[in-house]
Amino acid sequence: MALSGIQIYKMLPKTNCKDCGFPTCLAFAMKLAAKQVELSLCEHVSEEAKEKLSEAAAPPIRPITLNSNGYEVKAGNEVVLHRHEKTFYSRPGLFLRVHDNESPAGIKKKIIPADTYMVDYVGIELTMSGFAVQANGGDFRKAVAAVREVSHKPLILIGDPDSLKAGLLELNPEEKPLLCHASAGNWEAMADLAKEHGAVLAVTASSLDDMVDLTGKLTEAGVKDLVLSPTQRGFHGTLTANAISRRMAIKKNFRPLGYPIISFPGDVGDPVREVMLAAQAIGKYSSYIVFDHFNPETAYPLLVLRENIYTDPQKPIQVQPGLYEINDPQPEDPVLVTTNFSITYFSVANEVESSGKPAWLVVTDSEGMSVLTAWAAGKFDAELIAKSVKTFNVADKVSQKKIVLPGHVAVLSGELEEELPDWEIRVGPREAIDIPKFMEHAL
Repeated sequence: MALSGIQIYKMLPKTNCKDCGFPTCLAFAMKLAAKQVELSLCEHVSEEAKEKLSEAAAPPIRPITLNSNGYEVKAGNEVVLHRHEKTFYSRPGLFLRVHDNESPAGIKKKIIPADTYMVDYVGIELTMSGFAVQANGGDFRKAVAAVREVSHKPLILIGDPDSLKAGLLELNPEEKPLLCHASAGNWEAMADLAKEHGAVLAVTASSLDDMVDLTGKLTEAGVKDLVLSPTQRGFHGTLTANAISRRMAIKKNFRPLGYPIISFPGDVGDPVREVMLAAQAIGKYSSYIVFDHFNPETAYPLLVLRENIYTDPQKPIQVQPGLYEINDPQPEDPVLVTTNFSITYFSVANEVESSGKPAWLVVTDSEGMSVLTAWAAGKFDAELIAKSVKTFNVADKVSQKKIVLPGHVAVLSGELEEELPDWEIRVGPREAIDIPKFMEHAL
């Protein structure tokens, strides 16, 4: 049962020490009741109170991690229904499915392109999360072995208890896979299998009432790491089941539905509808999404969509401040400067790289703001640019002290001359797309 802020406050030290980062214990208690902070922030809470508050402090969606050979797929741990309220924490895992009636060679041929797929997106590596193996009348153990020969990423195993038991023999005992599915007819055998192997267990039911009944039985049987697997596969049914489950868990703190969700857009058979259903699943609460088709043209937009939704809206994507070398610059080559907002950095870096001209790029710490925004906020001025030039020892790398400012902040050129009297200050173009022409004719 959820505790109110006042109930939580009564169990806190009430010293207003501010060690938790809040001005009063009451303010901290209110945030804790709203699932917006963790109890661990309070270092002075008693063990007795900690035990009582642990349930209240637990996130409404149970955190779960699939792992295998150093790879992890985290799910759950969400505390809000909508991203703008705070942020979403656990990016959905995208899994490609194979069936055990396919040949080992066919399975490997399907797995390898997805396993090796990687795209650099504003400094973030976009990859597939893992693979699913489904029993379909073939040799399940041999199918799992075929996947493991070419990939070490986390697995979802789908089948009856006997098939799963055989497949699990091919896995490292320290792996934590997801087993599908516990149903009204087999939940006891599936529970025993999950406990024996330390696996996560997906629960399937045709209605949410039946789902609640099953999660209750499984938790009583000692299985704590559960995943909800609604049987609905269409747009409306999936959206309804996912939204109701998530709303009940977060808004009502209803623990029987407080688990990550798995979706199977591949079940529709049509690759086009599969992509559309996957996009809906990313936006609406699925933690594991299982595909039957993989190609880079559809994987990329889905992975980008996932990144756009599962980034903190209050924290812009940043790159590490520093001195970057583009096209193998020599001491006589120019120095450009920009901010550490990822989109700004990659826009500038990509244009310089495409020009074929070598250059040094100083990236200042602007707290992830674009050039104009950072300048307006006082996070990109002459003093800070000069400090970056000195901190990164740029003068030691170049023989011609020539630095190029972004055109939008040409107003800083005079001040930068005072900060860097030994440097020639140039003003570059306002837009990144004009950098190649500028480097060709003006430098």
